[in-house]
Amino acid sequence: MSGASSWSFREEDSTRIHGLLGQFLRESNARTAMIVDRTGQMVAVVGEEPVFDPTAFASLTAADFSANDQLARMIGEPEFGALFHQGERESMYLADIARRVILVVLFDNRTTLGLVKLRVKQTVLDLTQVFHEMFTRSTPSTSQVEAAFLGEAEDEIDKLFGA
Repeated sequence: MSGASSWSFREEDSTRIHGLLGQFLRESNARTAMIVDRTGQMVAVVGEEPVFDPTAFASLTAADFSANDQLARMIGEPEFGALFHQGERESMYLADIARRVILVVLFDNRTTLGLVKLRVKQTVLDLTQVFHEMFTRSTPSTSQVEAAFLGEAEDEIDKLFGA
């Protein structure tokens, strides 16, 4: 999997992602929503600021999802699209987004798993659309950049020599 550095991430993408996560948190009453790259990089955090090390958390989340993909294959499933970890007071729901990032939802007894799952479905669809757009966005190739630069350089040389 390629990391966040290989896809184009613009300010409007960040605004859309944060908006979708904020809306999800309001509708689900969950505490925190995060986007973690499959390589273990934290992409976005919305809601209550986590009290743990976000770098370590992102790495462990990516490893957890990867291990569960292997478990799914062992039982004949291509993948698990979502994971749920229930604690005594805190729980965590993870959902795959576009096979490249993971939505992580942290919630407590102020909400229920049922409400989180109900509200996460549309959020996953919306985020998948955003990330697909980001992943397929055309970025100028090196040869296009070089050609444009050479064209500009030739124009400047022509101006200098009166051509």
